[in-house]
Amino acid sequence: MKIRSIDHVGIIVNNLPVVQAFFLDLGLEKIGVEKVEGEWMVRMKELHDVKEEVVTLEIAMLQAVDGEANIELVKFHTASDKNDIKYPLSNTLGIRHIAFAVEDIDAIVTKLKKKGAELMGEIQTFENAYKLCFVRGPEGIILELAENIK
Repeated sequence: MKIRSIDHVGIIVNNLPVVQAFFLDLGLEKIGVEKVEGEWMVRMKELHDVKEEVVTLEIAMLQAVDGEANIELVKFHTASDKNDIKYPLSNTLGIRHIAFAVEDIDAIVTKLKKKGAELMGEIQTFENAYKLCFVRGPEGIILELAENIK
């Protein structure tokens, strides 16, 4: 038994079009969008305070240009979380960010900032090998961007 690869990272979102646009602006490509509905979702997932017998959600699957990384954006239309979106600090326990290897980090950061993303701190050089930074996008999503400068 062995793990062959990471298939995708799933992100539950409130505003699917805005978050999808953020990742498309970053350079990911849309694989597809699908609406899913069924009572099987209630049985398969542990959902908070679900009174509905049928769960309806919309999934947008995005992919890095090299095809190696997929991001699954999920909007629950029923059985949605009614809590406010959290904007955790970088050192909050749990999964905190998604890292992307990029080309021309400065141009990407400039583009994302024009679209409303926030540069967390500043772009740094690590051991003359990488330029690195963290960017907070819509709904508190944190990305790490890394450009190989060797």
